[in-house]
Amino acid sequence: MADARRIAFTLNGRPVQVEAMPHHSLVEMLQTQFGLTGARESCGQGLCGCCTVLVDGKPVSGCLCLAVFVDGADIVTIEHLDAQGLDPVQEAFIEAGAFQCGYCTPGFVLTVKSLLARNPDPADEEIKDYLSGNLCRCAAYPEILDAVRLAARKMKAGATGRI
Repeated sequence: MADARRIAFTLNGRPVQVEAMPHHSLVEMLQTQFGLTGARESCGQGLCGCCTVLVDGKPVSGCLCLAVFVDGADIVTIEHLDAQGLDPVQEAFIEAGAFQCGYCTPGFVLTVKSLLARNPDPADEEIKDYLSGNLCRCAAYPEILDAVRLAARKMKAGATGRI
C-alpha cells in the first residue's frame, strides 16, 4: 500500500492504528479492516443515514467521510452498543417496534444516541429535524418517534446513557 497513510484513532473505546488508503471512505475502512458491518453504504451520497457512525459524538455519514480524516478522532459504531448489552435506545426501538427490515436501524440508533446526549428531552419537531438525514424505506417513522420518546424516558429514569 504505497499510498496508504497510517492513522490512529479510538474505535469503540480502544486505541487503534491502521494503514488507510486516501480514497477509502470511513465505512469502507470499518468494514474491510475491522470487520464492522453495522454501518452500511446504501445511497453512497450521504442522504439515507444507513452508514452513520459517531465521530467525536456527532453523527457522520461514513460513506462521505474519508477514512484518513478520522485520524485522532473517537469513533463509535453500532457494534460498540451491542457489545455492552442493549442500550436504552436499542431497548426503546425494540419495545416501540421502530423497525421492520432493520437495514436503517443502526444509523437511527446512533443518531438518537447523539441527540439524547445533547438534549435529553427533545420536542417532536427537534427529533424530526435531527433525524432528517436518516431514511426508513419501510416507513416506520411514527414508531421511530415513539422510540425516541421512550428512550428519553428510560434514560431519565436511570438507565445509562452510555456511548
